[in-house]
Amino acid sequence: MRALIRTDASLHIGSGHVMRCLCLARALAAHAVEVQFACRELPGHMIGAIRARGFRVHRLESPRAARDGDSTAEPAPVDQAQDAAATRTLLEALGGVDLLVVDHYALDLDWERALRALAGRIAAIDDLPERAHDADILLDQNLGAEERDGGIRRLAPGCARLLGPRYALLRPEFAAARAVLRRRDGHLRRLFVFLGGTDPGGYTLKVLDALTLRNPPPLTDVVVGAGNPQADIIATRCRGDARLRFCQDVDDVAERMVAADFAVGAGGTATWERACVGLPSLILTVAGNQRAGAGAMAAAGAAIVMAGESASADAIAAQLDALTPQRLQAMSARCLEQVDGRGTERVLRILLPPPIVLRRAAPADRDAMLAWRNDPGVRRYSHDGDPIPAAAHARWFAAALADPARLLLVAEHADRPVGVLRYDCDGQAAHVSIYLVPGCSGRGYGPAMLRAGSRWLSSHRPDLRRITAQVLANNDVSRQAFAAAGYTRGAGSYEQVLNP
Repeated sequence: MRALIRTDASLHIGSGHVMRCLCLARALAAHAVEVQFACRELPGHMIGAIRARGFRVHRLESPRAARDGDSTAEPAPVDQAQDAAATRTLLEALGGVDLLVVDHYALDLDWERALRALAGRIAAIDDLPERAHDADILLDQNLGAEERDGGIRRLAPGCARLLGPRYALLRPEFAAARAVLRRRDGHLRRLFVFLGGTDPGGYTLKVLDALTLRNPPPLTDVVVGAGNPQADIIATRCRGDARLRFCQDVDDVAERMVAADFAVGAGGTATWERACVGLPSLILTVAGNQRAGAGAMAAAGAAIVMAGESASADAIAAQLDALTPQRLQAMSARCLEQVDGRGTERVLRILLPPPIVLRRAAPADRDAMLAWRNDPGVRRYSHDGDPIPAAAHARWFAAALADPARLLLVAEHADRPVGVLRYDCDGQAAHVSIYLVPGCSGRGYGPAMLRAGSRWLSSHRPDLRRITAQVLANNDVSRQAFAAAGYTRGAGSYEQVLNP
């Protein structure tokens, strides 16, 4: 399997897009996927860092303003048509790819449509809900993304929606650090400061100014990225105070976060890294796209938020002074509730779903299906949670096999049954019910079965135009499975368009 990731980094874009794509790339590579990148050589690009991690990078031509003018000037806007043409040339040279990942605020629906024929599947990483996409998978890892999704996003029918920080792309060291966390006592002894890979607004220096107002300041790790243009100034400031530890482009961020009691940082992916290890923070939003996620964290009691452009040294110092042990402990607990560090593996289950084979149920399946359906774990989320008597099941099963309006399918993986799909057809609509064979949960079978079911219906019942589903209010697992399979959420129901 071959994948191409289209993303950029620069002094103005920042490094966040590339860093989360690198996390995804390393996870894909661990599953024998050949991953390559396509990037523009903008001021502050990270092409060298990507190559240092073992990935091939194809350089796309950069806008002229970025090549001929001031090396720190903001580059000319990306033209979608030109970018698509350059990427198309690359994809044609590669013979197409199985997976095309795009993480770029300047590229959306038109770009994806232009490249659709050269990619088996397209995955878009985007936390701006007003943008349109012709993608098979949409990832928005911001807290509150699911609530903002209702009716706003313009996505292709069947696009899988991976919404919220349970899909946050974090490196495995964060889940490992979370597993051995110490319990914080709420006292601010150590501070962690990181305002993004480039920090073009110079907010790190504002935080250092704020720390001079505390006597003495806490022991502080001041972390800057390799592309920070003020790194030398920050390093000089830190050398003047033994309690300020300057760190540039470090690879032990998770350990430093675990050791800290509080953080001052930017929004974006770093928000979910801090939350994963229970590190409460003051978030300085340094870009408009960070406000929604940061605001949701503040509403959850997991962070304090200030607009970066209006954050003065006095205001930052006042927020640090107002922290109490009780507040810090409460914020830490709220952080741990938002992110568990397993988002990357959940995304992989969708990008690399288990191959599901569907077959019609046969008379020989009757007894096995009764045992699966009567399992307590399955009954817990059934609309009728009572055990089914064998005689009643036998009558229902015989009637189901004989009813042309009821489609009963057994899902198999590696020649073993993993679940059951039932479609009740009425006119041009089909109502779906799904359950997994006991012991098969947590492996990505649910979304894979639903996607396979949609393909099966499109092939065997081309007269059908939509699928509907009802999910119990407490069944979060099914709710997430339907979203990941591309169903649109309505008022207590889910729906997917078939054969548009």
